[in-house]
Amino acid sequence: MNEKIKSMAIGVFFGSRNPEHEVSIITGQLIISELKKLGYNVVPIYIDKKGLWFSSAILGSLKFFTAKDLELQLEKLDPCTLEMSAKKNQLVIKNKKILSKEIAIDLAFPAFHGMNGEDGTIQGLFELCNIPYVGCNVASSAMTMDKIITKQIYQGSGIPGTKFIYFTAQDWTTDKNAVIKKINDLQWPVFIKPARLGSSIGIAKARDVKELINACEVALHYDSRIIVEESVENLMDITCAVLGNKNPTPSLIQQSNFQGEHFSYEAKYLEDGGAQLGNAQNNIIIPAKISAEKTKEVQDMAVAIYKLFDCTGTARVDFLYDTKRDKVYANEINTMPGTLYHHLWKASGMEINALIEKLIDLALENHKEKNEITSTFKSDILNFANSVKLQIEKD
Repeated sequence: MNEKIKSMAIGVFFGSRNPEHEVSIITGQLIISELKKLGYNVVPIYIDKKGLWFSSAILGSLKFFTAKDLELQLEKLDPCTLEMSAKKNQLVIKNKKILSKEIAIDLAFPAFHGMNGEDGTIQGLFELCNIPYVGCNVASSAMTMDKIITKQIYQGSGIPGTKFIYFTAQDWTTDKNAVIKKINDLQWPVFIKPARLGSSIGIAKARDVKELINACEVALHYDSRIIVEESVENLMDITCAVLGNKNPTPSLIQQSNFQGEHFSYEAKYLEDGGAQLGNAQNNIIIPAKISAEKTKEVQDMAVAIYKLFDCTGTARVDFLYDTKRDKVYANEINTMPGTLYHHLWKASGMEINALIEKLIDLALENHKEKNEITSTFKSDILNFANSVKLQIEKD
């Protein structure tokens, strides 16, 4: 490890205001633990469910968050403030106490899942501070967070996806019957999903209008944009992780087995330790039981999608495979896979320490490239600011 990089203060950001808050804590704690093992200077930065920011060494332990009196312990901590200085290429964290020490973050490692973190919002903050950060940029994070936008881009790029419609909360309130009529053009059963939420929260399968209405009402509690798509029967749920910037590499293919209508939150994170956390070995198969030709097809499609959305660092691309028709449909893109999907990379030949190091290298590579681009433009337009068209008077 380069000593200069080792001395950098790496801020691990996790939590935030979204339904995937607890999953983010797990991912954040894993990253913090591995960075410490590698000898990095780690700064835990936690955003609670109210949006308050905290930074303290004790936040770097999962035990803190599993304590029964968590809310009481948080109240004992002082929220911190942010000071941004793009000139220094740092983001400064400072607790509100008068004599508190300032901590300058040199590189950001976000571990958010869902809205207010994985959707381009925190990436925008890092861009304004001009600090390197792990993962996808503002645009790719924002686009992939929205299932509707993702599907529309698939359509325009010739990538196979399921047939879908979408509507907003206003559409539903204004004319529910019109929305249902649009949905009836799809082949039933259908899946109803909040457009900007992950971890299978708020998702339901509907076989008739009654189930549809109930599912839509639930989904609208989590998002104002809802996507409804045709179900893929004879389903095999498969996924491929991708790593890299300009020349990304795909992982092996993971097959996820589950009980019920879909890969639920419980199956992903709770049952037998959670398949998405790399546990629940009975529920995941690596490599997936598909042909070599189909494996290559899925890996190539994953890389193509990764490049299409200008992803960097890492992402996970999920697919729906109709085993009877032998047809693969691109499903969703996750720009911050839970626990970095390190179990899949391990099965693909890369241990988590090497994965963490690679992600840091990719972040620094991205940052260097961005700073080689001219970001200013010399202009004398202000000399004409008192023109008739602008209607501005000089003091």
